[in-house]
This record gives sequence, structure tokens and C-alpha cells, in this order.
Amino acid sequence: MQVVADIAAVRRARHADPSATWGLVPTMGFLHEGHLSLVRQARRDNSRVGVSIFVNPAQFQNPDDLATYPRDPERDLALLKQEGVDLVWTPPPELVYPPGYQTYIHVEEVSRPLEGAARPGHFRGVATVVAKLMNVFQPQRVYFGQKDAQQVAVVKHLVEDLNFPLTVVSCPTVREPDGLAMSSRNVLLSPQVRPHATCLFRALQAGSDAFAQGESQAEALRAVMRTVVNATPMARIDYVSVAHPETLAELDVVEAAAPRSSRGAALLSLAAFVDEVRLIDNLTVGEPACAD
Repeated sequence: MQVVADIAAVRRARHADPSATWGLVPTMGFLHEGHLSLVRQARRDNSRVGVSIFVNPAQFQNPDDLATYPRDPERDLALLKQEGVDLVWTPPPELVYPPGYQTYIHVEEVSRPLEGAARPGHFRGVATVVAKLMNVFQPQRVYFGQKDAQQVAVVKHLVEDLNFPLTVVSCPTVREPDGLAMSSRNVLLSPQVRPHATCLFRALQAGSDAFAQGESQAEALRAVMRTVVNATPMARIDYVSVAHPETLAELDVVEAAAPRSSRGAALLSLAAFVDEVRLIDNLTVGEPACAD
């Protein structure tokens, strides 16, 4: 496994074998099973796997949040070596954003709601760094987890709109046994607070169950999810959403997905503070039935 910091070294490794196909897994480090599941999928799909480890300052609005973001580079590299990763890029911030840097990418509509509204400027930073990573690695495929569903939507628009010659692969959310979506931020939850964090997934399940039982009014589904979180000690809602799975526009009524659609009828998502730790999660409801 090659571990490099500079761009020229990434490109030399990337183009050493012109016949190789590459999958890229962008990360901010402090890896968990969710990241590793992306690496394994990339390994199945490609002859080479690249991973980036870069805590992107451009997507943090709060300097304290950036400073406290968990980091363990030695452990990360050991895990990636065990998974047979070929190339890891660990650039310093001054290489990604050198003095005088002034070019940023803003994906319009799909960046505005949800995380975009709660964290202004966040997706500007995400889109910019992902574009740079894809440009440096030039992979055939790039991998993201569905836990960050809005990020996936933003990156898919970025790739389509700017004609990047690659495929965005979205992989299922990986969860703890009690349903909590795996996240690098979970380590910030104290043992006393950790059990309360399951309220996000329980809220999503309650909304999904209500839909399965015939509730199609989006506001009623939002109310079901709010009730679960509001009943949880130490939990405070940031937002609750029932939105179109591609545009992320809020819905009034959830209608059945088209039989040949690759998406479900609606994306249920929410963000909540559990104690002082902000967590996000989502589920898709109304998965389309297989068509003949």
C-alpha cells in the first residue's frame, strides 16, 4: 500500500498501469465499518482501490467542530492496509487550498435544504473537495455511503453537470446492532448518552412503519418522527424531513414510486443533537416493486 501526500505521486501511481480500473473512497479519516464497506465494494468493482484521508476545512463552519473532529491516522492506515488498499492520499490542507486559492463549486438547488440550510456553505466545501479528489485520482468509480444521502445527491449532480467521466456508487448505510448509523462522530457520545442516540433510527422506523400502514400525508409522517425524538431524553431536533428522493424538495403527499424507478417514493431524514453531538440519518420508503 502506497501512502503519499503530494499530487504528483498520486498521479504517478494512478497511471502506472493504464489498463487498471480505479475506485476512489473519499474519507475524512477516523475510519469505521461504514468506510470499510465502501472499500470492499470498490475492491469488488475495480482492479485498484484508492482512499483519500483529508479533514476538509472548507466544509466546517464552526472552527471548534473542525478542531474536535476525531482523528487517528495510524489506525486508519492499518485498517486500510488490512483491506488491501493500493493507494492512500493524505494531503495537508495547504496543498489542497494553497495561498491565494479562490475557486469553489456550488451545486444549486439540491444543496439548499436540510444539511444545506442547517450548515450554510457546507456543500460548497464538499463539492469543491470532491471535485479536486476526483480530478487528482481520475477514478472510474467513486464511492459514498447512503447515510449522507444529500451528499450523494450533490455529488451525482456535480458529476453529471460537469461531465466527469466516472460513476458515483452509493452503498447502503452500515449500522450498529441497535440501529445507530455508523459515524465518526459516534465516538463523541459518552456511555451515558449513547443509548439515547438510537432515537434517530427509531424515529425513521416509526415513519416507515406509518407509511407501510397506509399513511401518505408527509406532515403526518414528520409528526410521527418528531414524537419519537421529542420523547427521548437529551435529544433535540434540528430538522425532520419527508422529501423527494432525488430533488430533496419537501413533499405534501408521498405517492408510490414508479415501477422502474431506481429510487423509492420518499426520503425520510432527520438531524438531531443528542446531548451536544449532532447526528444525521435517513431511510427511503416506498421502494418500487420489480417490474416484469
